[in-house]
Amino acid sequence: MPFTIDSARSIFPNTLSADAVPATIARFAQLNAEDQLALIWFAYLEMGKTITIAAPGAANMQFAEATMNQIRQMDFREQSQVMCDLTNGADTPICRTYGTWSANIKLGFWYQLGKWMEEGIVAPIPEGYQLSANASAVLQAIRNLEPGQQITVLRNFVVDMGYDPNKMGNYERVSEPVVLPKELSQRVKVTIEGLDNPTVLSYMNNMNANDFDALIELFEPDGALQPPFQRPIVGKEAVLRFFREDCQNLKLLPERGILEPAEDGYTQIKVTGKVQTPWFGAAVGMNMAWRFLLNPQGKIFFVAIDLLASPKELLNLAR
Repeated sequence: MPFTIDSARSIFPNTLSADAVPATIARFAQLNAEDQLALIWFAYLEMGKTITIAAPGAANMQFAEATMNQIRQMDFREQSQVMCDLTNGADTPICRTYGTWSANIKLGFWYQLGKWMEEGIVAPIPEGYQLSANASAVLQAIRNLEPGQQITVLRNFVVDMGYDPNKMGNYERVSEPVVLPKELSQRVKVTIEGLDNPTVLSYMNNMNANDFDALIELFEPDGALQPPFQRPIVGKEAVLRFFREDCQNLKLLPERGILEPAEDGYTQIKVTGKVQTPWFGAAVGMNMAWRFLLNPQGKIFFVAIDLLASPKELLNLAR
């Protein structure tokens, strides 16, 4: 076999991803708990001026309801301690519960906390609180990012909180119910300028339809998917779990693509376009690239999803 997962990661190597995103996340991780919480609050307030955040659905929040009610009954000191424990990854019952949640449930949890802080139900950031110099620098770095990069940074901030589930041994992962695929009559097929590859078109169309069972059949058994700024997820079972937990109700808007033959009958394809999430809808279109490597039978051996450094990268289809 001419390719390994590691070698496949280097196809279309001049694709410029938004390296400022992981750099900002790393700087955030170095802040103390109080600065992390205050920074998230200030960023939430600033983004709220220009971006409308969609309220999470009841299905997303039913799994967090008991924890949310527990926090609501606490006094401000206890609430502040819980939030600090989450940022510190402490080993507490609430942090363990949080660690088992999917990304969308965690986002819904912090969305509700933010609303309650505004309403005075949950301990607010003290009036007149001043960020440290380091935290102020991180906040400025967030301001300098494009909206799609900003929401990726803030998402990662809260997703990485809580007790590390890898330290729990056996545990049950909690995620919202999988939505039903759209009816065939409701599906709108995408078109991609310069590309008519059926595997790639089916990938986009099935993702937009939440038809993850059909989507995963486009992969070979040991195929892999690499989300932005993460290691590859290998094997159909693991990739399908990622689709169900992280990709519901995404809207992929591919624009243009290029196809090139590779070694031993493989095909490499790059597509650029935008992605809209259910949290922000059409208000934020994230500039993305998909780098596919298809085996000789047209199955997906590897696909990397890249958050691009700038809108001009949407036109970068050179090898």
